[in-house]
Amino acid sequence: MGYRVAVIGATGNVGREVLNILAERKFPASEVIALASSRSTGREISYGDKILKAKNLENFDFKGVDFAIMSAGSEISKDWGPRIAASGCIVIDNSSFWRYDSNVPLIVPEVNGPSLGPWLANGNRKNIIANPNCSTAQLVVALKPLHDFAKIKRAVVSTYQSVSGAGKEGVDELWNQTKGIFVNDNPGNGSKFPKQIAFNVIPHIDVFMEDGSTKEEWKVMAETKKILDPKIKVTCTAVRVPVFVGHSEAINLEFENPISADEARDILREAPGVTVLDKREPGGYATPVECVGEYDTFVSRIREDTTIENGLNIWVVSDNLRKGAALNTIQIAETLIELGLKPRNAATAA
Repeated sequence: MGYRVAVIGATGNVGREVLNILAERKFPASEVIALASSRSTGREISYGDKILKAKNLENFDFKGVDFAIMSAGSEISKDWGPRIAASGCIVIDNSSFWRYDSNVPLIVPEVNGPSLGPWLANGNRKNIIANPNCSTAQLVVALKPLHDFAKIKRAVVSTYQSVSGAGKEGVDELWNQTKGIFVNDNPGNGSKFPKQIAFNVIPHIDVFMEDGSTKEEWKVMAETKKILDPKIKVTCTAVRVPVFVGHSEAINLEFENPISADEARDILREAPGVTVLDKREPGGYATPVECVGEYDTFVSRIREDTTIENGLNIWVVSDNLRKGAALNTIQIAETLIELGLKPRNAATAA
């Protein structure tokens, strides 16, 4: 028997990508249900070679559903997450709402997937698992094997984040402003971003906090500590760039123990979920264009930082709609299955 999977927010960018990846990876689903708000009820969405019609979340019964993958925003996750989890369904949430709850695991399977074993064995678990911020997911995939080898003391992260991280509205705004410039029209500031995004970069993602950081920068810091190691010092500058899909990160690392660029390259080549593309020649590095549609996180520009002891610089790129969101949620579900989670309908049939 297969697993029943509900995709909440199925008509959005990430929800559609969840459906694509479920089909691509041949996830062992007996049924996939597309759920959305009342205004999107009935909308048709592709799932492999099938067409699903979105059902209304408000009146859907989660009895017998194994996984609910939520990509509908923090308010929906706050209101619906506990209700769905109480039905016995495991909620895998893409929003930021549950990430910092000490009773909710924050998971990137290549990094801390084994921690789901004890969670699954806990009869009092909350039945909610959080997916990290898209920038954090690719960051920790690259950092984990290096941390295991030489122990990271400090990470300085500069992100170059695509507009798809802001949803369909962000993509539309870049597209419309770019078209406007080409026909000599005034692109305007738009409504999704605080300044013009076409042919520009904006050092501002999410709201500002009291210390001058943005919430996006705080997320990268807090989530890296929760997933990887609370002792790592992390600082971040998050920047929106005029790229449709694919987040990039320039990362400066300081380690407790010696590590050379050659050692780092060899370690990363063997790491799960990582592709090393690092030739010291024009074009011998990854950019967002090559990463779109790929599962892996790409690491390039691996070199030693001679200004500090045990320092490295690396460049990390990934498809933010995939590893940063949709793919990671499905990998979490796959990890639970590998750890022995059985379909609820199998228990009923038995």
